[in-house]
Amino acid sequence: MTERYVLDLQEVDETQVVVVGGKGAHLGGLSRIEGIRVPAGFCVTTDAFRRIMAEAPSLDDRLDQLSRLNPDDREAIRTLSAQIRRTIEGIAIPDDLTAAITRALARLGEQAAYAVRSSATAEDLPTASFAGQQDTYLNVVGPTAILQHVSRCWASLFTERAVTYRQRNGIDHRTVHMAVVVQRMVFPHASGILFTADPVTGNRKVATVDAGFGLGEALASGLVNPDVFKVRHGEVVAKAIAAKQRAVHALPTGGTQEVAIDSRRQEQPALTDAQVVRLVQLGRRIEAHFGRPQDIEWCLVDDGFQIVQSRPITTLFPIPETGDQENHVYVSVGHQQMMTDPMKPLGLSMWQLTAMVPMHTAGGRLFVDVTRRLAAPASRAGLLDVMGRGDPLVRDALETVLDRDDFVPSLPDAGPGGPPTGGTSATIETDPAIVTELIERSQVSLAALERDIRTKTGPALFEFLLEAFEEHKRVLSDPLSMQAIMAGMEATWWLNDTLQEWLGEKNAADTLTLSAPDNVTSEMGLALLDVADVIRPHSEVVAFLQGVEDEGFLDELAKLAGGTEARDAIEAYLDRYGMRCVGEIDITRPRWRERPTTLVPVLLDNVRNFEPGAAERRFEQGRQKAQQKEQDVLSRLRALPDGDRKAGEAKRMIDRVRTFIGYREYPKYAIVSRYFVYKQALLEEAERLVQAGVLPQKEDIFYLTFQELHDVVRSNQVDDRLIQQRKDAFRSYHALTPPRVLTSDGEAVTGAYRREDVPAGALIGLPVSAGTIEGRARVILDIAEADLEAGDILVTTFTDPSWSPLFVAVAGLVTEVGGLMTHGAVIAREYGLPAVVGVERATRLIRDGQRIRVHGTDGYVEILP
Repeated sequence: MTERYVLDLQEVDETQVVVVGGKGAHLGGLSRIEGIRVPAGFCVTTDAFRRIMAEAPSLDDRLDQLSRLNPDDREAIRTLSAQIRRTIEGIAIPDDLTAAITRALARLGEQAAYAVRSSATAEDLPTASFAGQQDTYLNVVGPTAILQHVSRCWASLFTERAVTYRQRNGIDHRTVHMAVVVQRMVFPHASGILFTADPVTGNRKVATVDAGFGLGEALASGLVNPDVFKVRHGEVVAKAIAAKQRAVHALPTGGTQEVAIDSRRQEQPALTDAQVVRLVQLGRRIEAHFGRPQDIEWCLVDDGFQIVQSRPITTLFPIPETGDQENHVYVSVGHQQMMTDPMKPLGLSMWQLTAMVPMHTAGGRLFVDVTRRLAAPASRAGLLDVMGRGDPLVRDALETVLDRDDFVPSLPDAGPGGPPTGGTSATIETDPAIVTELIERSQVSLAALERDIRTKTGPALFEFLLEAFEEHKRVLSDPLSMQAIMAGMEATWWLNDTLQEWLGEKNAADTLTLSAPDNVTSEMGLALLDVADVIRPHSEVVAFLQGVEDEGFLDELAKLAGGTEARDAIEAYLDRYGMRCVGEIDITRPRWRERPTTLVPVLLDNVRNFEPGAAERRFEQGRQKAQQKEQDVLSRLRALPDGDRKAGEAKRMIDRVRTFIGYREYPKYAIVSRYFVYKQALLEEAERLVQAGVLPQKEDIFYLTFQELHDVVRSNQVDDRLIQQRKDAFRSYHALTPPRVLTSDGEAVTGAYRREDVPAGALIGLPVSAGTIEGRARVILDIAEADLEAGDILVTTFTDPSWSPLFVAVAGLVTEVGGLMTHGAVIAREYGLPAVVGVERATRLIRDGQRIRVHGTDGYVEILP
């Protein structure tokens, strides 16, 4: 039986996390790599831990109590976890277990010094590092002390920080077990950390080495600043040598001590350049073995490196897989579609199948490869222009990559430059009938889809959908539709650029586009005001809605006075807009029609904050303001030299903007309308799979790609493990921040605004809707948590069309993501809200309830005292 309790490091590898924990498994794997030296040692297995836990039946009740605690109740967690630790440390280690550990020590040298290190089963995982969650004890001498520290390691599974970390990550305390690694102590000249990818930029070609004198504890505890070396392609490309005043050394009798470093040695590098390069070569070998970038703890002993730990770097954004060794530059789709959250596999694959350009996935997000377009000078100019108008940070990031002469190859212009950008609107008349016709075409196509899909099930449904996706792309790429969108955008740009030149006025088009006709997204926000008008007179309905939690509330409404009219008004709204939701480009997100409670808080805000008839008044006021602005601009232009010509040109462009800018929002509405039809059909298919016992629940299909789901429907078989892996991966993607621009080296390239004209301390962004407003910031990350008062300023990460009902109730807008022509900007202009978008980390830098001033004309936000 004893073999189960102790395993030599040489006997284990990274497949045995369950037996020896994450650290033990990685160390075992490391010790098998040729040329990698790992200090000799053994693992006390998780079987030993389970044996100890079984010795104290009272622990069961305490673990139950622990799992019920709120992660924020720090006092209760502190008290209960301390009781659990004391109990574990007080358990006498059974004789057979003591004997197994002592025998292993005798083989390695009983009176040698050892490091005793915790190794939990939920530790050093690809998706959660758990770094620093459990304890390590250095320079422990003698069997009695080692057994005592093994007990302490078991108990450290229940430190306050480890317990809180598990609770916040949804990990059940009972599923995590503790092994202990006991290793021969090394007494290094220098030690530190090697990252095989740059942990700041994500660049996989750049390794970073942190180094200090003595034991690594001095660096880990922040006692000294390390020397930092950067290595690329086998040479040191940057280094910063720190003054290292202290080090941690081992004491002969056990334990460690801080010592001062001789002043002559403080400024000396802890490693030579040649040693750094040799260390990185070892790191590359370890990285190749584990198959992903590593965070490696190393020691330098007698000019040889020993490796004492290696774990995956969990913060790096993954790189799209291409299967070639070429350089690639990717632009984030999420930053253009106002949806930077991770998407589930079905959502990713459906967007890929219906998109106009090929898209790659990484970290649960979509990216477009723009390398070819950047490489050829003609397509490069067009790409940078369109990206710059959309989001200046993307343009700046692309220019940063281009400045590195060797990264993007230069191609002749003849190469396929992707779709031409702009320049398509010259052939289209300024005629409102064009927009009417385009909307009718779209509606006819949608009606045909709804009619024809009804009879399709099983594999035939998937064949039908593949054809429907082709029709979807045909509708999207209708040349007339593209021309109408470009006509509205180009007329806006012309007005802004030309009126600034002629009249010295910034962003004049913002007022000229107020209450433009045919804007389905702004109509959606106003229509919810009309629903509020129906509900407001009925106090019983308002009171009922304040307590609504169940999605079936619409059926309950009919029982109340005024409830039937309220229900009919909400139903009519959902018939027109129920396919929308936050993050709507991901088909798996719950739509308003599926989860109507989402709209209730916004509806109640409207009931509270507005008078009857507000929608019509708002629209009419905007229309009149735009008309007055037009008269003002034209009369000022006529007073200039050559004024009649200038006024004539401006008038043509104003008419063009008013005719086409509202249509800019329609294609997205059409896409999302089609998506809801696809989704309902796929969920019916999923219901059949559940009935047949193939799937445990319908929503499991969201973790399969469209093609995989097709195969499941054909074979009536599903790989449960794959679905579980995808769920775990999706959960881990939430912790990653998608970069605007990503290279195939893994570098996340962040652009900068490079502006001098803003006050110190202001948050810089992109001005997208003119005006200045001061008010209370409401930092809202979930539309269902909206609780707005008149005059509030909405601060959020991104806004897609589903946020526009909130726009009606706020006085200004600040977002982290966005561009001049993204939905939030278009609707902010429609409603006349001062808005600044693309403000990096706005939701973290601005606190909920702070007073802020939004400079929508100049593109910055001030946090007021």
